[in-house]
Amino acid sequence: MPTETDNRLGTYLKDRRTRLDPAALGFSAARRRTSGLRREEVAQRSNISPTWYTWLEQGRGGAPSAEVLNRIASALMLTDIEREHLFLLGLGRPPEVRYKASEGVTPRLQRVLDALEVSPALVKTATWDIVAWNRAAAVVLTDYGKLPEGERNILRLIFGNPRIRDKQYDWDSVARFVVGAFRVDAARAGAISEVRQLVDELCRISPEFEALWQDNDVHVHGEGLKRLNHPILGSIALEYSAFAVDGRPDLGMIVYNPVTTSDADRIRSLVNPRPAST
Repeated sequence: MPTETDNRLGTYLKDRRTRLDPAALGFSAARRRTSGLRREEVAQRSNISPTWYTWLEQGRGGAPSAEVLNRIASALMLTDIEREHLFLLGLGRPPEVRYKASEGVTPRLQRVLDALEVSPALVKTATWDIVAWNRAAAVVLTDYGKLPEGERNILRLIFGNPRIRDKQYDWDSVARFVVGAFRVDAARAGAISEVRQLVDELCRISPEFEALWQDNDVHVHGEGLKRLNHPILGSIALEYSAFAVDGRPDLGMIVYNPVTTSDADRIRSLVNPRPAST
């Protein structure tokens, strides 16, 4: 029989079930030698054989299926990160992504954005809706606060807003990259069905989007250089980096850093304009 060190899945399962309150889940709490649920109670809640579950904890049940692990995760009331850890232990891979619509960002994450004085920064969902941004993003990229919530989508702006299109240094390259990166993000988040309405809408209003979508190109939104033709700042260059938001697979953060000190100073002049002299 595997040792506790070898049987990490069994050790984890046992630890999680001992943390649950039997009475809260409809089981009698009387005459228990240890805290938490019994093995047969976890098996009952998972709708699997008590013998099979016992073997699983003992490390002799073989590799469980994803369906069984999902049932056990539900029975043990695991959080998303706990469920992911269960799959890594049981199958050596994370579970298939289950897309959840974003509920916005925390005040702490917003403060991170606001701390970047001259670096435009924003947070987008897997469907590329903008849900948070800082002052630099508002003055350099787009003042998202002045847009209706439904229009705060990067693809809608790129393909449906002439002013945004005119600001792009090379719109054709930007459009191709955006569509390819969007396709990857939606697939990673398991949100293909959720973006279908947006894709159909953009195909109707933009032949260019329809052609790019049918090309099936994919791109990674990691890091690179973005050039803008800003109506006030003129030509400006920004280095961008994309980051995952830990614990929030539905969100991604993009930070644009000015390439030169001159670009930074010009952005600062818009972010913090000097009061007019009297």
